[in-house]
Amino acid sequence: MRSLTPTLTAAQKAPSRLPYVKLKVKNTTAGLVRLDWERLYAGSEADYRHAATMPGDGSLLRVRVDPQDNHKLYRQRVTDPAPGADFSQWTYTSHYGSLAVAAASLGAEASIFWINDSREIRQAKSTDCGASWGSPVLIGYSPTVLVGGLAAAYKPGGDIALLFTDQETLYIVKRTGGNWGTETAWDKTTGNLSSVAAVYDGDWHLLLSGRDTGGNYRLWSLVCGDGDEQAAGTWSDLKTVAQAPSDGDYRYGGVFLDIPDVHRAFFSEQYEGTEAYQRPFFSHTLPETSFLDNLWREPLPFDLQAGYGLALTHHGDRAWLSAPFGVWRAKLTEESLDLSGDVLSAREKLTATGGELEIELRNDDGRYALPGTGELALLETGNEVEFSPGYITPDGKETSDGQSFCLEAFEHTSAPGRATLVLRAYDGWRLLGNFRAGHQLRWNKAGEELNVKGILAFVLARAGLRLEVKSQSDTIGSFYPDFTFKPGDRGDAIIRQLLDFVPDVLRLEGAAAYLINPRSDDPADYGYGTGHAIFEGSYAKSAPGQNLVEVEGRDPESGEPIIVNVFDWDEIGRLDYRRFRVGDSNLSSVMQARARGESVLRKAAIASGGGFTRVPVNCGQQLYDIIEITDPKAGMDAVKKRVLQIGLDYQPARARYEMRLGLGDV
Repeated sequence: MRSLTPTLTAAQKAPSRLPYVKLKVKNTTAGLVRLDWERLYAGSEADYRHAATMPGDGSLLRVRVDPQDNHKLYRQRVTDPAPGADFSQWTYTSHYGSLAVAAASLGAEASIFWINDSREIRQAKSTDCGASWGSPVLIGYSPTVLVGGLAAAYKPGGDIALLFTDQETLYIVKRTGGNWGTETAWDKTTGNLSSVAAVYDGDWHLLLSGRDTGGNYRLWSLVCGDGDEQAAGTWSDLKTVAQAPSDGDYRYGGVFLDIPDVHRAFFSEQYEGTEAYQRPFFSHTLPETSFLDNLWREPLPFDLQAGYGLALTHHGDRAWLSAPFGVWRAKLTEESLDLSGDVLSAREKLTATGGELEIELRNDDGRYALPGTGELALLETGNEVEFSPGYITPDGKETSDGQSFCLEAFEHTSAPGRATLVLRAYDGWRLLGNFRAGHQLRWNKAGEELNVKGILAFVLARAGLRLEVKSQSDTIGSFYPDFTFKPGDRGDAIIRQLLDFVPDVLRLEGAAAYLINPRSDDPADYGYGTGHAIFEGSYAKSAPGQNLVEVEGRDPESGEPIIVNVFDWDEIGRLDYRRFRVGDSNLSSVMQARARGESVLRKAAIASGGGFTRVPVNCGQQLYDIIEITDPKAGMDAVKKRVLQIGLDYQPARARYEMRLGLGDV
């Protein structure tokens, strides 16, 4: 249950109550600012290798290689990048034969790096934000001229790491204390690598594209340790962000990475089939997660043809994109629009598999005639709606943290003497339902890679949802199923399949999915019928749908079946068998098979308790909370129930502000 102030708790229990609801629309999706890109420049430069960075003065530094003119290297500095600025003027650096290029900056210092067809790795440095440049210095040599990608990133103290790919090997060379070392190779085995991107955040965080040893095209995340989450001088495991089969027509390249708020990335997907394209895709990690967790939103396409990706950088409250032929910018600041004073009614419904919100706003004077424009620009589909129930207390208008939903639909209504705008919004289950896997991914085929909790976290992240643990079973952390999802699979169906493995449940709220292991000995979170009134109640008890679970697994060594029966003896004695069969070759021991059977019976027991109670709105109530009900007319004396559904109805014109709680057994 959500935490409430003493005054708010007292207000919702009082015999006379003054309702209040807070409603805001924000330019966020799943808790993260949505970047709405504005194009500032459209030129005719060739799409080829390029980079961009923004030093401390906010100028935009861009570099590019011209493939049509001897691979000459050009640079550009726009001191005040804004609408109307000239992004078409380039300065030839007097260097040609460039194979790859990178740029990075820290404060007033900026660096351009390139590798040429003599295998020379060179750096040009500026100490005045790119206004002037020193003579290039030779850092070293690449092993061959088959260089795929080049990336650079500064540490806060001024040290630099430069990374480049040469055929199937990734190399790193560092500048420490002003002196460049020698390049060292990673310890991984892959096929040819096509591009690399790098940022520094305690360790060197990398994205890498190329082929694995089986010839499959992949986009990986990787960490080169500097002593934060990864030991200094060591490499993390390669972790797949996206993949395509070796016999397909897809490949990846043009990778760029930045941290304007979270890790955000652009890369190019190249399709060589019937309707060929080279299209940038973008993705991001989730707030409050580690880069090592590899939790990325499902990559989305960007409306552009570009085979070498879009360089991503930021300064102040804006993010920037650059290609040789284009420049874009987007706001990073969170903005909100308060609609609380215009709410005529609200209905919220939360269940185990979905939540929805319907809001009716007054529009009698036409104030909401044009949502999504002018002062109502934030009132647009795709933005988040925050709905927080509350009361007026001696301390003023108080609410709980409430719930957030994604705005998906508007409806204008008109009748004699009345006009409204109706908003319809949905919770994270809708995001999961709309997610379709773009590529096949498989875990634990040859060994223990990721447990059920880890796979849940990965799939939830594809829809932008962060997994947080309130409580968890032993099984969810110890079971490593051979699990695959295929192109086109729905996110919500994948999640339900994973939850079938375990007794745990998920409560989705805003940008988070809370993992809960509902135990029969969970303590009560709140009580009704003593301090908090009950308007109406109906308390049902039915026989569980299953009382015998036959579980069949397979011994991995002998190949023989493992068969375990799990019984609810009390229910069998009353109703005979209600048999349920589970077959799963991932179950490799009697212990695992028994745990699966017990999980099935546990969920059946919770569902066997039915009914509802109708009460004044409890601002802190959440799904799967345990409540105690005291209702003498129904013979209920501090009887514990689990909340399986929540329906909130706010209609001030009818003096209605109440909740209907759907109940299950503990």
